[in-house]
Amino acid sequence: MEKKQPDYLSAHKFVHLICICNSQPTISSQRRHFVLVHGAGHGAWCWYKITTLLQFDGHNVTALDLTASGINPRQIRDLNFSSVLDYIQPLMEFMASLKPRERVILVGHSLGGLGLSVAMERFPEKIYAAIFVTAVMPGPNLTYFTITEEQTRRLGSLLDSQYIYDQGRNNSPTALRFRPVFLASKLYQLSPPEDFSLALSLLRPFPVFTDEALVLKETKLTKDKYGSVRRVFIVCDQDLTIDEGLQRWMIERNPPTEVKVINGTDHMVMFTRPLKLFSYLGQIAEKYY
Repeated sequence: MEKKQPDYLSAHKFVHLICICNSQPTISSQRRHFVLVHGAGHGAWCWYKITTLLQFDGHNVTALDLTASGINPRQIRDLNFSSVLDYIQPLMEFMASLKPRERVILVGHSLGGLGLSVAMERFPEKIYAAIFVTAVMPGPNLTYFTITEEQTRRLGSLLDSQYIYDQGRNNSPTALRFRPVFLASKLYQLSPPEDFSLALSLLRPFPVFTDEALVLKETKLTKDKYGSVRRVFIVCDQDLTIDEGLQRWMIERNPPTEVKVINGTDHMVMFTRPLKLFSYLGQIAEKYY
């Protein structure tokens, strides 16, 4: 019996698709500006398929590297390990740089949802909509620590992932590095092998926020500001890192404006189902622009 091939967009198919897209006029009625925020350990590089599709569809795209992520020059040991604002500084600086009447569509994946939430609180007038892609989604009545506690309970072992103790092993860990076994079994289990190989060469450690009082202060969210921005949550049904149960748990406790579902995808939906994610981003942009 012939083995069924995984349903993902391989590199050669992706290149072929882009050639087709490049030969066709854009289907978008208006140009939007998408701001893409990566998750833990990743960088702007993880959005390469989505960035390409959006740009060929006529949109403006900004994919950011958060502090000590991607090609950001700072090192993880140089961060204020307790400060969310230090980690998301590139996003805050970008939002502050927008012109008074300029507005964007924010897209956050995984831990990137924390940065989106802070941006919504501080710059609500500059955001058309915020899209949480199987992402952490705190709210006025749901804290980041409540979410991470629930995730830890559900996730269990981090397998070969390694904590980093830059302040000594007698103190709390300062960062975490994902390792190959965890990545292959929990994040990339349905992703194309070439994208998994790319991740192995580009992933960096990411900060572990342990100062609860400071984090709660920096990420305080209100109904007046955060709550004024339209939110869409995209559920990924085969995610084993932020599993579907946890995604639904956040949605129930902090209901967004709209919920969409992508079936047959692991945590790295931008690799596994890029065309479906691209399609949803376009639909959301048309609806909430």
